[in-house]
Amino acid sequence: MHCAHQQAGSFHAPICGDIVDAGALNQGVLGIIPRLTAPREKSLKRIHTVVAVIGLTLAGGSAWWFQRTATPPSASGAAAQTSSPGAQGTPGAGARPGGPGAPSGPASVEVGRAESQTLMDDVQAVGSLKSRQGVMLRPEVSGRIAALGFRDGQSVQRGQLLVQLDDTLPRAQVQQAQAQASIARTNLARSRELQSQGFVSQSAVDQNVAAQQMADAQVALAQAQVERLRVIAPFAGTAGIRRVNVGDYVKDGADIVNLEDLSSLVMEFRLPEQYLGRIRTGQAVEVMLDAMPQQTYKARVDALDSQVAADGRALLVQARLEGGVAQLKPGMFARGRVVFEVRTGAVVVPEEALVPLGTRQLLFKVVDGPEGTKVSQRIEVKLGVRVGGKVEILEGVKAGDQIVTAGQARLLRGDAVAVRIVDLARATAPMRK
Repeated sequence: MHCAHQQAGSFHAPICGDIVDAGALNQGVLGIIPRLTAPREKSLKRIHTVVAVIGLTLAGGSAWWFQRTATPPSASGAAAQTSSPGAQGTPGAGARPGGPGAPSGPASVEVGRAESQTLMDDVQAVGSLKSRQGVMLRPEVSGRIAALGFRDGQSVQRGQLLVQLDDTLPRAQVQQAQAQASIARTNLARSRELQSQGFVSQSAVDQNVAAQQMADAQVALAQAQVERLRVIAPFAGTAGIRRVNVGDYVKDGADIVNLEDLSSLVMEFRLPEQYLGRIRTGQAVEVMLDAMPQQTYKARVDALDSQVAADGRALLVQARLEGGVAQLKPGMFARGRVVFEVRTGAVVVPEEALVPLGTRQLLFKVVDGPEGTKVSQRIEVKLGVRVGGKVEILEGVKAGDQIVTAGQARLLRGDAVAVRIVDLARATAPMRK
């Protein structure tokens, strides 16, 4: 058999005549592929390793360079002086007032001024207007309405007949009772005359007296039944819009018309129980209505409820409005402000100056330090009222004092910490231009 060698890359596949062993050829090619790809994978791994090492080296060098350039020479010199055994003779003698490990240099802070203002110590609440007295008129018995004695919205007088129910049957009963009472009186008079002549005993007279009393009682009962069919105005006021018409049959207790005494109005509102010791009758109240936002009405505390509501732990307060209430109506939504005290010359600081520490409230004043420097002074303060982003300081601060409003974190590490005042408004002025 004639065999020839055909070059295919670096592999020589034997071809014998026209007959080629396909299985042997495939095995040879598959065997050579791993030998070709293995060196390439090893070279790629080496490249990746070199790139990773170079990247880590660059990152570490960049971090070292950034820290070296960010640390001022004074700080590094202070650290070296502190670490030197013979520098001061005392470990940590070069540390600043901020405490061990505190950043060197003065603390950058923002400051504000304590101001003097006139403050109102008050409390606000919401409630509703009510008339001096008001009632919903209802009949005591059922019946058909025979007549109405008022017009809608009309002013009525005390004792005026407003509603008359049909009283035909009760009036007949009154006449019957009066007739029986008349007979009882006649019998009593005759029995007393006969007793004086000795014809009847005292017992017969006593029976006639009792009969007359029973007849009089029946007359009074029948007249009371007639009166119950009349609805009378219990006080002078203004009638509302009636719920019924003539001819309607109403049951006992049905709403007919409301009657309000609009000669004066009161505002009812509730205050939390912590104000119990401060609220007094006669205190001034400012009343504002959402329906009339341009007007403010004056009122005074007229009465306090006898108990605190158990559901909301609040006290019901009633304040009477003083004049100018003709255009107001009961039921209007109202906002009230009770003024407990007006303080002139109260010292206030921005709320952001406060630093809560447990149950205490701290703030930092900026005072003069040695050699013309500025240092912080920590003060525990007592707070008063808050108004418009400011809070009242009851003691420890005077008007005009510089108060730290930002940057208090470093000042908490100790007292008399050197500070550097930063004026953000001046710093950002060139940027705005």
